[in-house]
Amino acid sequence: MLTATALSCVRGERRLFAGLDLAVGPGEWLHVQGENGAGKTSLLRILAGLSPAAEGEVFWQGEPIKVLAEGYRRQLLFLGHHGAVKEELTPLENLTLAAQLDGTALEEMAALKALARFGLRGREDLNVRFLSAGQKRRVLLARLAVRKATLWILDEPFTALDVKAVEMLSGLIVEHVTNGGIAILTSHQAIPLPNGKVLKVGT
Repeated sequence: MLTATALSCVRGERRLFAGLDLAVGPGEWLHVQGENGAGKTSLLRILAGLSPAAEGEVFWQGEPIKVLAEGYRRQLLFLGHHGAVKEELTPLENLTLAAQLDGTALEEMAALKALARFGLRGREDLNVRFLSAGQKRRVLLARLAVRKATLWILDEPFTALDVKAVEMLSGLIVEHVTNGGIAILTSHQAIPLPNGKVLKVGT
């Protein structure tokens, strides 16, 4: 269970939001909505422990995430809106490196299966710089299929994806939530997922 109480966020001299509460439990997903500049990305970064809140607290399983520290990060997968892959590496090498940085083991067959699921079969050993923007995004999202994290925090995960890739990602998120995972995401477009909670940010 991820909960937050009385969160507020200030950027410069502007208060983006204040007094924000939320609770998302196993088998649930949350769609964070708001106008451009309302603080959606800032909220996700606070929930991921990457940025401090001006006020309030975030809790994982009832414990403050700032106390849990690395224990929380091991159960979290955060993909930012501007997340990037390393252009000089192949898709397979990118997944392997990401797993190493996460401190997790990744078998090559599992990585290949994840890349194939996102339509990258035959491109596993091609340098990422030769891929299209949508294919690069698919490499990044393939991490979702191999990273064993309970909590997914995804900022605009459907960006640069075609219709088929949107369907694949939607299916993967549904699978994750159905298996007891938690997902929190932003999107400027309609999200083809059932039974989500909605949280609107902005003053």
